[in-house]
Amino acid sequence: MTGASRTNHQIAVLVLEGAKPLDVGIPAQVFSRRPSMPYEVRVCGAAPGLVTGGDGLSYHVAEGLDALERADTVFVPGYRNPADADPPAVVVDALRDAHARGARLAAISTGAFALAATGLLDGRRATTHWHYTRALREKHPLVRVDENVLFVDEGGVLTSAGAASGIDLCLHLVRRDHGVGLSNHVARRLVAAPYRSGGQAQYVPRSVPEPLGDLFAETRAWALEHLAERLTLEVLAGNARVSPRTFSRRFVEETGYTPMQWVLRARVDLARELLERSDLGVEHIAHRVGLGTAANLRLHFHRILGTSPTEYRHTFSA
Repeated sequence: MTGASRTNHQIAVLVLEGAKPLDVGIPAQVFSRRPSMPYEVRVCGAAPGLVTGGDGLSYHVAEGLDALERADTVFVPGYRNPADADPPAVVVDALRDAHARGARLAAISTGAFALAATGLLDGRRATTHWHYTRALREKHPLVRVDENVLFVDEGGVLTSAGAASGIDLCLHLVRRDHGVGLSNHVARRLVAAPYRSGGQAQYVPRSVPEPLGDLFAETRAWALEHLAERLTLEVLAGNARVSPRTFSRRFVEETGYTPMQWVLRARVDLARELLERSDLGVEHIAHRVGLGTAANLRLHFHRILGTSPTEYRHTFSA
């Protein structure tokens, strides 16, 4: 599906026995049908009817595995006791068939075990909730399990860590499909962070005091409001009221990026949104996001996105 397409993208949320309520709700909420969202969500199970979920809840699904035949994306929410047994063979076969037809498969949390059971993760990077990474590695040794990321995008197969990172994965897919403008719009609706890198750590190390993490969140928010200005490591550390060395080390632990890598990504993201939603020229946008010149903006677009600002605008402009 190209970014320029505005036809409804069909999403199937496959609810398995023991499904976790939050994991089920995330894709249904993020991609819910509304005028601004070119998606249509169907919730299904191995068969129509009642599915026993986790945490004392059950789900009544109207559709069975035939919903996967019409899906462009299939989400597998996390479920309880994933290491004990694989999903039913009919589910595994349906996931393989959907992927063979070109559907992308996305797992939230322990839903990665279901994707691993298909063999489609063999030789690929994948993640799951940090509590289950060892179990995933032992049960499926051909999967390259990465326990230190929020989500992994392997093209047609994607996995995410704990439930909250499922939101990050969903926003990532919206960005991939329709650009940063729509993704930021969805994030505002959800009151969620517009973008957290897939490479960000699943959890902050205990050695990092909680107030420091809060303070850095404030500094990141401040930086987003001052991207047009000169933002150096010293300026950011001064805003956070810590030394540049401490700020740099802790920032990498929190975000997976160095401070200046994060600033560059933020500037490119703002440029993407302006290209999508305004008629401003490339030179004007470059100045507005703090990249100085159109040549500099083009350089970073090619390095980060593999395209030019003009090509990007043609693909994703509303």
